[in-house]
Amino acid sequence: MHTYPLGSLIRFHRKRAELSGAALAALAGVSKNAVYELEQGKATVQWDTLLKIISTLNINITFQSPLMHEFESQPHAKS
Repeated sequence: MHTYPLGSLIRFHRKRAELSGAALAALAGVSKNAVYELEQGKATVQWDTLLKIISTLNINITFQSPLMHEFESQPHAKS
């Protein structure tokens, strides 16, 4: 599995969607500044802002860990 800088990933998807930063912000319901700062690698971002932006760009988040298989077998994992 590869890891990529989040800002670069978002910028790539935004450009491939032929969206300006302002257009992405409007579609996602966030500020233009939030998109700009995220693309520039700002270290902190509100979770809901990030989710709005990546959802707009059809980017999914996947959580992985060495214990994921064990976690998925537990009853609480299904809720």
